[in-house]
Amino acid sequence: MDRLMVKYAEKLVSVGLVEPGEAVMGVLDADLEWNRDDPRQDVLNRIFQELSINSLICALPAEPYRTMITSLAESGDDAIYPKDCETRTFIHDLPLSRSWDAATIVAALKRRKSVIIPDKGIITFGIVSPEQAFIVFSSVCFAVFVTFFSDYLTAARHGHLTAAQRKAFQHVLQTIPAHIDLPSPNLTPGPFCTESSVMAAMIEAGGKTVEYELVDSFFGNISYRAGDTIYISQTSSSLDELGGCIDPCPVDGSSCAGVTASSELAAHREVLTQTPARAILHGHPKFSVILSMDCTEDTDCENRNECYRRCPKKRFVNGVPIVPGEVGTGPFGLCRTMPAALRNHPGVIVYGHGVFATGRQDFREAFDTLMTIETECRKTFFERVRQYDRPVT
Repeated sequence: MDRLMVKYAEKLVSVGLVEPGEAVMGVLDADLEWNRDDPRQDVLNRIFQELSINSLICALPAEPYRTMITSLAESGDDAIYPKDCETRTFIHDLPLSRSWDAATIVAALKRRKSVIIPDKGIITFGIVSPEQAFIVFSSVCFAVFVTFFSDYLTAARHGHLTAAQRKAFQHVLQTIPAHIDLPSPNLTPGPFCTESSVMAAMIEAGGKTVEYELVDSFFGNISYRAGDTIYISQTSSSLDELGGCIDPCPVDGSSCAGVTASSELAAHREVLTQTPARAILHGHPKFSVILSMDCTEDTDCENRNECYRRCPKKRFVNGVPIVPGEVGTGPFGLCRTMPAALRNHPGVIVYGHGVFATGRQDFREAFDTLMTIETECRKTFFERVRQYDRPVT
């Protein structure tokens, strides 16, 4: 357990979510162990006493997340309500506690996977392993980022920006990394015909997707078709740790290997059988997700609040289709909405969800498409802000 605490404490720092030495981690094995002493442990010990958990993370997030949380908390609501797909599906909302009180914090954690105390930090937990606590912490930060920028763009368009929002926005711009046009990685060329070469290419591409910050938390998945087999990352696997986490699934479904495969296996299968693509790379680059939810249509649209699964409009950003769809095989499943768009485009953005990019031979084309879409979406976001938020003269 000590090894796992060190691993995830270091990972929080390496991905820019917390400052070095800030995270407090506890793991309950035979005894409750902490990675370090901290004044917050009096309350954190109570959480272990009240909940059936085996691990916990408490940390004040690094910038820009800290400023974003403070700004979003100024609404006075008892929670932050993100609209992106992953949060809506797995976390639902982000409870806020206005006080560092054990009873209040425990009550929030009994109904949700996290709680945010704006001046103390984010608390998340794991029932099975510290990895779960890390995943939720990362997911909360992703949701905060997307919500902050989405809300700002919407308020700018409607002329509702406040002085406090503008101040927070300017501070955030000083703390987010400047965009750098990185060269594409030198990924292995395909096609790949053996299981070992397929898996090596998937591991390589997945690692680069994380390194280039085109995915957060455990979001994202990757697949490759070789003959009659689709190789796909397992559900909840991290793209930078795919060794041992790739399932070979027969195209005809004649094996139960798909039981542990990504929940988006059905969508991957339809794309890989209905288009010339052999490779699919799915990431959650932040500005692509943000722009997919920037709807300029009439606010009285009959599909309002159902946009993510049943928007009937043909929408594009920089020529890239934005399609609705849910995870799974239901009437609004991605397996029904996405393949048609990918027949004529190398990549699509799924509303509030992320980018699916394809390659005909290997992951080079898919990676380039994913990176280009996010680069252009980031530029377009700030162009729209400047367009909407013009000073009154």
